Amino acid sequence: MRTTGIVRTVDAVGRFVIPMELRKHLNIVDAQDALEVFVDEDKIILKKYTPSCFLCSSSEDLVEYNDHKICKACIAKLAESVTAEAE
Repeated sequence: MRTTGIVRTVDAVGRFVIPMELRKHLNIVDAQDALEVFVDEDKIILKKYTPSCFLCSSSEDLVEYNDHKICKACIAKLAESVTAEAE
């Protein structure tokens, strides 16, 4: 992990501003872009959120089903599995 040399304070309701340079670096440009939050002992880690399949973690050809994202490849594999079990 490398340091940026940037220090920000937290306001009275717990917010802080992510500097423009970092938002540009992560290509966070509008309200549609989201961040994932991770905790590692005493560290808070922010990562640009990229939707992915909840079965295989692929981020291509995603479909939303029951509040989960699943890729078309996994859908095809599930369909094959169901068809094979039905036979």
